[in-house]
Amino acid sequence: MEEDRSIEYRIKRMIVERLDLKIEPEDIEDEEMLFGGGLGLDSVATLEIVVGLEEEFGIEVLDEELRVELFDSVRSLADYVRKKKGI
Repeated sequence: MEEDRSIEYRIKRMIVERLDLKIEPEDIEDEEMLFGGGLGLDSVATLEIVVGLEEEFGIEVLDEELRVELFDSVRSLADYVRKKKGI
């Protein structure tokens, strides 16, 4: 299935698994706010998401790239991954 291989879906799955959320990846909208509403994640979740991105996609998230906007939504994380991987 194409969606299963999409970067957005992989990020959603990683967030649900790493943060032990009691929802399905499909329940997360691409544009849904991850922090301060939406999923209501907190700052502790940021580290888990960064480590998850690095492991899932084989990228290194540099300290200087850690900006609040990066964690706005699944879409912003996916755009970041695409940029890092050059796709």
